[in-house]
This record gives sequence, structure tokens and C-alpha cells, in this order.
Amino acid sequence: MTLKLFNTLSGKLEEFVPLNPPEVKIYTCGVTVYDESHVGHGRSLIVFDTFRRFLEHLGYKVRFVRNFTDVDDKIINRAKEECKDFMEIADRYIARYYEDMQSIGVRPADVEPRVTDHIPEIIELVQKLIEKGFAYATPEGNVYFSVEKFKDYGKLSKRSIDELIAGARVEPGEDKKNPLDFALWKRSKAGEPAWDSPWGKGRPGWHTECVCFVFKHLGETIDIHGGGLDLIFPHHENEIAQAEALTGKPFARYWMHNGLVIVNGQKMSKSLGNFVTLKEIYTKYHPDVLRILVLSVHYRSPLDFSWEKMESAKKVYERIRQAVEDYEKLKELKTYEENLGGVHPLYEVVKDTEEKFF
Repeated sequence: MTLKLFNTLSGKLEEFVPLNPPEVKIYTCGVTVYDESHVGHGRSLIVFDTFRRFLEHLGYKVRFVRNFTDVDDKIINRAKEECKDFMEIADRYIARYYEDMQSIGVRPADVEPRVTDHIPEIIELVQKLIEKGFAYATPEGNVYFSVEKFKDYGKLSKRSIDELIAGARVEPGEDKKNPLDFALWKRSKAGEPAWDSPWGKGRPGWHTECVCFVFKHLGETIDIHGGGLDLIFPHHENEIAQAEALTGKPFARYWMHNGLVIVNGQKMSKSLGNFVTLKEIYTKYHPDVLRILVLSVHYRSPLDFSWEKMESAKKVYERIRQAVEDYEKLKELKTYEENLGGVHPLYEVVKDTEEKFF
């Protein structure tokens, strides 16, 4: 069969042609581990878990990488609130994340890298960007990517550099040359986690880690890069800038983005306090109910979450479960065809559904 994907980069539906079939390399952005995972995270996880399983069903050998951001301002702030080490916070929520994934039936990635395990590789990547003239270090110990040096900046989000510069400004205390420039390495403040580097003690910027993970675990060009729509700009745009500045090659052949989860017209988020944790879901419902809700909406469209919709999805789940049980019982009854002749109508329905789906 011919598989087509909507490529965010081109804005078109394109035939899927892997770089080295039957191998398919996929990277998706994971979570920042400072709190419980919620339905917004769950949607992206379920979408790409389902896509991965479908590719494998078609015979592709998928290598799937999804990261953990385990050092970040949010983690550091949570650690300060609880008077704990930042690694204790990160380890706690990574453990909870695995519990959630197992509970909702999402398979682990083949590799799940952590930032704190890749500091030398990140420093090396930043150093190469400086050597190539795409990044600069400041006297204060920060390193920034110079956006104006990368002429294709904005191609994923369909924005021009001039348009972006017009709406940007340098915040007080920042030492970047251009308001669009983004941090590759950040000088650590007193009491924050820090690693030695050529620019002094500091830690990686958020946008750099994913490029490092892809290069190390998948290579310079991958088949598919995925994530939520909210990551297109600036995160994925900044990933492309770094990766392609270094290699001169396309970073990813296809870019896939799932829509956001909406509650009462607003994005589900921790900052707004309108989130529902995955644990709340799977303690009340069978995990496949959430999967049905997520997959009942086109993966690029907004998903308007409500408990009423969960109840509707539960009814769909119960009908599917009953149909599967009836079909399993039917397969054991060899006497239908022998005694009554012909093929049971349910067999025909199953066959027709399989042909339409596959």
C-alpha cells in the first residue's frame, strides 16, 4: 500500500519514502520531568505510539527515540520548592512517567536519552557551531546561536526572519546580539546545577539537546521528527537551524505534528491549572478509553477534552470489546458453517474492515 503523510515542512500530503527501507528512524520530543504527565502529553504519546505500531505492521523496522529533559528551569524551581536535589525531582517523575506509559499501553522508545547523560556531546556540538561561525560566546559565559547566519530560518513555521525580528526584543539582563538569537549554553546561577565547559560553568539550552540526541542515536538525517503543534516554533525551528548549519543536510525528511488538547477553549497546561493527569484517567477508565478518545479525532486537529466525551468513548470501547468477544467465540464454533452453511456475516464485516484499514 502507499502511505502518505502530511509534512509540516512542505505543508503538503506526501508519499512516505523512507531513506533506507525497511528501516525507519523516528524522533519525538519527550517531557520535561518536573510534574505529573497529563492528557495533553498523553495525546502525543498515543498518536506516535499508534503510528509506530502501524509502520511495524506494514513491515518497517522502526528505530524510535524519545527524550527526557531532566535539567530545566522548571525542574530547578520545583527542587527549590521542595528543598531537594534537582536529580531527585527528575528521577521521581521519570519513574511516574514509566508507570503512566505502562498503564495507558504506550510502548517505551528504543532509546530514551537524558540531558544529564549527554553533557560532553552537547558541549562538543555547541563548540562546532561556534567554529563554523553560527554561534558566539559572550563574556558572561553564555553561548547563543546567531539566527541571522542561518538563511533558512523560519522555513518550518513559515515565518520570515524580518517578520520575527520586528516582533522580538532583548529582555533586560540578556547579553545576546540579536533578540532572535537563542541560548545553546547558559551560565548557571548560584545554587543551580552546572557543568564545566570552555565558557565556564553552565548547562545546556533547551533547543540543543534534541539535536544532540538525534545525531548520537539516529544520525544526521532521520525519516520523521514528531511532536505537538506548539513545538513547531521556536523549538523545532531552532533544532533545524542548529542541525542543518552543522551538516548542510536536511535534518528530517518529514515533520509530523499532533494537535493540542483543549479545555473550555484553552490549551490544557499546568500553568493554567486546567489539566487532567493520566493517572486520573486510568484509575477511572480502562486505558483504551483514552486511546479511543484520542484516535477519534484527526491527529492534527484540536481535541476538546471533557468528562462527557470520556463517557462517550467508554461506550464505544464497551461496544468494541463486546464485538471482539463475540468474534472470538465465533471462531471457536466450527459448527456454524458445517450445520447452517455459508459464512457468518460477522466474518464478512471483519474481512471488509481489514481490507479498508490495511
